[in-house]
Amino acid sequence: MAKKLGTRFVCSNCNAAYAKWTGRCGNCGEWNTLQEQIEMSTATARTSGHKLEAQTVSAAAKVKTNRLSVGIAEFDDVLGGGVVPGSVILLAGEPGIGKSTLLLQAAHNLAQKGKVLYVSGEESARQVAMRTSRLGISNSPLQLAVSASANDIASTVAGGDYGVVVVDSIQSVAVNEITSAAGNVSQITGSTQLISLAAKTTDTALILVGHVTKEGTIAGPKVLEHVVDVVLQLEGDRYGGFKILRSAKNRYGSTNEAGIFEMTDKGLAGVANPSAALLAERQVSDGSIVHACMEGSRPLLVEIQALVNPSSYGYPKRTASGIDLNRVNLLVAMLERRTKLKLADKDIYVNVVGGIRLSEPAADLAVCMAIASATRGMQLKLNAVVFGEVGLSGEVRHVPFLDKRLAESKKLGFEGAIGPRVLAGKKPVGLSSVGDVRSALNTFLEKD
Repeated sequence: MAKKLGTRFVCSNCNAAYAKWTGRCGNCGEWNTLQEQIEMSTATARTSGHKLEAQTVSAAAKVKTNRLSVGIAEFDDVLGGGVVPGSVILLAGEPGIGKSTLLLQAAHNLAQKGKVLYVSGEESARQVAMRTSRLGISNSPLQLAVSASANDIASTVAGGDYGVVVVDSIQSVAVNEITSAAGNVSQITGSTQLISLAAKTTDTALILVGHVTKEGTIAGPKVLEHVVDVVLQLEGDRYGGFKILRSAKNRYGSTNEAGIFEMTDKGLAGVANPSAALLAERQVSDGSIVHACMEGSRPLLVEIQALVNPSSYGYPKRTASGIDLNRVNLLVAMLERRTKLKLADKDIYVNVVGGIRLSEPAADLAVCMAIASATRGMQLKLNAVVFGEVGLSGEVRHVPFLDKRLAESKKLGFEGAIGPRVLAGKKPVGLSSVGDVRSALNTFLEKD
């Protein structure tokens, strides 16, 4: 007779295993690192296993998989064309960013084509129904269930009655065999594996909602991101501005796509022309530079603003919103060393308008020109966008997707672009090339 599954306590620091919990790991000496896990019997695994049936890659490729369209174009693009049956998708984001709203809209659209179950572990059925009323989808065929038991959810999924199951959220459910509270590392791992196995067995698409920590990373063990097939993150300002849906991992599509949404009274809606919306209220002044960035494979024009004031204290203040402050400090140090700008006694504030967060180094040249423009009270001579990576020697380096950035700038009426030199091939029409930051400042900035 097979041995009944038990539990053990494993140190998250050194992986040492113990039969019972102790405050301190006897192997590495760390405190409060023992996490409860389900123990699998190796003897059972040896005796109950069977020989695997293999097939060729060509035979597996002949099986066609029809994706399920979410009905939200931006969402479908990020997924790579829709939801793949049997896939496990993790959607994470800050509290109040719109995760549940977006998934409720998606579940409603999917329910028009098949049976969809929305399982809430945080809200009652009445609370979810109130949210559907606000979104105008209260007459939806979507089915609701309330449960905090991963075992019950897995049994429901294993029944094969639903094509798509949404669990909101994975941090709120718990496995019966694990005694720790929901949201614990072992509970998140056990719940995800249990429900995912049921979904894979029945070819049910599973969408999990995940929480994030105060640092912005997905709460729980890193193994959570490895277990699932797709990891999506919803970013942006929870109080306004655009929301951006990014793909950090996608086994069925590209991770270079990004969906841009805005919150309306009917939920999250895709933005057709985000560049025009971001620049609609722009005022041309010193310290204002338009940057052509890439959100996935989509070009986007955003305004970068800089404000430079004499410091009233011994230590100058540096603040950045929408861009990494360490990157700004690096660029400020480079400007003071490679140009004639004196910034050691200046307070510097940099802001990316619209709640957009820039992560690519192509924004370096735009930030440098915005800071220099604000310091000297100067503006760009050309009605142009700016992009280019800047090195510590002040050189302007190549960035990808030049043609897409230029096409987007021309579409919105800009005369051209200021960017790096083209290393190979013909220089695109409208690109004003610069070799270093100093020449860019001297050539393209002028007094009001």
